Amino acid sequence: MTTGDDADYESLPGERGEQAAAFDAIGDRYDEAFPHKEGQLAAGEWLIRSLPSGSRVLDLGCGTGVPTARQLVDAGHEVVGVDLSSGMVDLAREKVPEATFHHLDLADLHPGGRVDLGRFDGAAAFFSLLMLPRAEIPVALRTICHLLVPGGPFVVSMVEADVDNRPIPFLGHTIRVSGYLREELRTVIETAGFDILEETSYTYAPAIADVPPEEQVFLSCRRRA
Repeated sequence: MTTGDDADYESLPGERGEQAAAFDAIGDRYDEAFPHKEGQLAAGEWLIRSLPSGSRVLDLGCGTGVPTARQLVDAGHEVVGVDLSSGMVDLAREKVPEATFHHLDLADLHPGGRVDLGRFDGAAAFFSLLMLPRAEIPVALRTICHLLVPGGPFVVSMVEADVDNRPIPFLGHTIRVSGYLREELRTVIETAGFDILEETSYTYAPAIADVPPEEQVFLSCRRRA
């Protein structure tokens, strides 16, 4: 297994420009392809229950802002969303104007990165880490750990698959995805500094023909104090 424990974002090759361009073009069709988000909504409810009122929450890979940023704002939290796709950020600002959204790469947020958004009481990363090569995922998780207050709750979802930066067709475009089998995913998350409190999974068949069925894994975690 490649963990990338010593990797640094600046030294890792990436194809995030290609990824961003694909999601810029996909836009609202993403929500059309994934209309049923029971797992994401349930994980968002767990996060809401785990936070003090009025918490500051990071939505990493916020997409269109629906459902997670909207769900958190409606629960009374201050939401900061980050996405690599400027098109997705524009949609999120339209759909959830009460939140703050930034067009940023996660690499911008790691310790010593070019942007300091401060600390967060909680965080969510729904299907955003799977867009990274495997070597970068542990670095991303440690970055999230750095951004959270000690004991802060974190919800994350991935598609269960033993793949690394594999190109796949997606809504008329090509994106690259990575994944782990379940036990390996748990190990990567725990090694990054989180305790896993709950795990759920859903077999999901997207509404668009060129996106195959997938096994979605949702983990509810806390940053170790």
